[in-house]
Amino acid sequence: MPYLHLQISGEADAALSANAARSATELTARLLGKDPSLTAVVVDFIAPSQWFIGGRPLSAGGPRSYHWMVSITDETNTKREKAAYLDAVHATMRELLGGVAEHSYVHVADLRASAYGYGGLTQEHRYQHVAG
Repeated sequence: MPYLHLQISGEADAALSANAARSATELTARLLGKDPSLTAVVVDFIAPSQWFIGGRPLSAGGPRSYHWMVSITDETNTKREKAAYLDAVHATMRELLGGVAEHSYVHVADLRASAYGYGGLTQEHRYQHVAG
């Protein structure tokens, strides 16, 4: 049940939003083993004049940037899986945006099962009450 929040520098673009959300869902399923039917994605666009790297706004020129945050349940993925995910996300965003600033970020938030959930239930509760 991952939740992804993507922030992308630049003007709002519905086609890019849809492609980024589709890519986020696919990568998270394929590389982290998460159920795509339970994956939620939010895409926000940030004006280049409001995004700074090294104290300079992106509106001053140079490549676009992004911040990709995915929340997952702690201890459900290995370090190796997360490293492969970060690499694939960066390559995907570089392709979608036509190049990206090196200082674009991916954040995998490993959240405790007792403090994370959906539909009013924690992941810990779901784990403890699995049928079978």
